[in-house]
Amino acid sequence: MENLPNQIEKLENQVVEKIADNVYTFGVSKTVGRVFGIISLNRDPMTLEQLSEAMGMSKMRMSQVVREMIELNLAEKVFIKGVRKDLIKVENDYYQTFIALFTANWRKTISKSRLHEHSLYQKLIDLREEGALNEELEAQLDNLLKEIKGSLDYLNWISRLIEFFESGEIFKHVPKVEDK
Repeated sequence: MENLPNQIEKLENQVVEKIADNVYTFGVSKTVGRVFGIISLNRDPMTLEQLSEAMGMSKMRMSQVVREMIELNLAEKVFIKGVRKDLIKVENDYYQTFIALFTANWRKTISKSRLHEHSLYQKLIDLREEGALNEELEAQLDNLLKEIKGSLDYLNWISRLIEFFESGEIFKHVPKVEDK
């Protein structure tokens, strides 16, 4: 029979993998998910060296992963007096983690889509201003403009949804489950 520390380590690895799978569903790499899981289980901030060792990867690669985590609002650098190395901590509130992942993913999508939609819209307006449109082409142009307007309205709705989540207003309508 396996000793207790090995059994616990295997279970911790399974928890880290489950966290990585959950993070992956939001379009984030499993590597980021694993690092997130390792820091979460540790409960205390960790250095790049500690994370590199735990993940078996170079400090340079770990630095890239941590930078990605910070950009996604999954991690932050913290200062602890007397410690000279960068320390990385994660939010241990699963609800806030969900909001960070959800909103980061949608913000990227909105940004790309808005840029594209505005470019298309301007091209259509330019075509209309050229004025050499027959009735059929005018109808096609109007249809495309209507479609783009609908798409921009949808992107604005998603932006409001993101604000709804980030403000915490969501919890008034869908309360967190509190420990009893």
